[in-house]
Amino acid sequence: MADEKKNGLTVLVCGGGNAAQVATAMFASRYDTYAISLYADEGPRWKQAMCGRWNDQVNGMELTLDTGKKLISMPSDITNDPSIAAKADVIILAVPSFAHGQYFEAFYPYIKPGTVVACMPARSGGDILFNAKMKEKADGLAFVGFETLPWACRFTEWGKRATILGTKGSILAAVTPESESTRAISILQGLLGVFPAITKSPNNLGISLRNPGQVIHPGVMYGRWCPDKWDGKPVADKPLFYQGVDDFSESVLLGLSNEVQDVCRKVESLVPGFSLKDACTLHQWYLDSYKGQMADDSTLRKSMNTCSAYTGLTHPLKEVDGGFMPDLKYRYIAEDIPTGLCFTRGLAELLEVPTPTMDKVMTWGQQQLGKEFLKDGKMAGANLGETRAPQAVGISTKEEFFKAAKIC
Repeated sequence: MADEKKNGLTVLVCGGGNAAQVATAMFASRYDTYAISLYADEGPRWKQAMCGRWNDQVNGMELTLDTGKKLISMPSDITNDPSIAAKADVIILAVPSFAHGQYFEAFYPYIKPGTVVACMPARSGGDILFNAKMKEKADGLAFVGFETLPWACRFTEWGKRATILGTKGSILAAVTPESESTRAISILQGLLGVFPAITKSPNNLGISLRNPGQVIHPGVMYGRWCPDKWDGKPVADKPLFYQGVDDFSESVLLGLSNEVQDVCRKVESLVPGFSLKDACTLHQWYLDSYKGQMADDSTLRKSMNTCSAYTGLTHPLKEVDGGFMPDLKYRYIAEDIPTGLCFTRGLAELLEVPTPTMDKVMTWGQQQLGKEFLKDGKMAGANLGETRAPQAVGISTKEEFFKAAKIC
């Protein structure tokens, strides 16, 4: 009995979308939990929405779990004031990856030593960006990069009710510095519950290079809408995104995936004993992630074409006179190139690894966005600062990258 005591924990959840509302409701049922959104007036609007809970006799947010059970909880506060970070033992970022830097910068003056900061998901280069924004404070913090979100979820009444549609059985996460892994993962597992089980990945670089979105989304978009495959005119029908992958798109995806693997092998050759085992090929990622859900998994194309999880999903489109036009500024390009492919391409440049497929896809993608990431074959474009490329935070050699990534 002498060892028993009140163990307080303060959690700060960032964002106001589906995952942020689910996380806030779940964690607030057990711990002192705050929510913050730096997006426009989202925080005050959410707080105002919570005030209406009293009118329908529900004291707080209502979260319906995938087990059918319901939780009712009330966050301690919902705000847009970043100084709230000073109270937090754990900070959960459930916001789009392009917004991570904004939150890191805002929290820098206030964050306290020992805080665990987890990004769900981290996408590519999250740890490098975190260290750059946290400056001298970074060594006293624990950064956790998750491969993906723990749940499929949605809010059913914004700011008031949310639902978990399904929970993953397991989820990969890596901790920087590695010495904080046991403490950080134990805390986060306690927040999430029994599922998903957090599987420790050896390092955040493996999470960064494993990122399937950096290959799938730009690769499939390029494979369908590049000048070699599309005449620029409206299409009559909505093309399927995953089920519509053809031999040409598969060749693009394999090219991107193989170049990621070339980067992995080069890193492992330069850092003896360092493992990037989790940064698998795209085909292996499908085999790991959708086992039993693919009618034919013999090739990458067939795995994508026959995966039941993707049935009926189409390309992002806009309806116009004469049919449909692709939305070439959709997040598949606008987010997955800057916060995914740019990281890997930038690292490849530091390692002197050739990337002809990445260059082709990125050049096309930046043209669609009206941006410039690559310039004259180098990560030196006018919009480089909007990316996760190592060069965007001043890293210009492989030695500087290894130091920033804390892998040697």
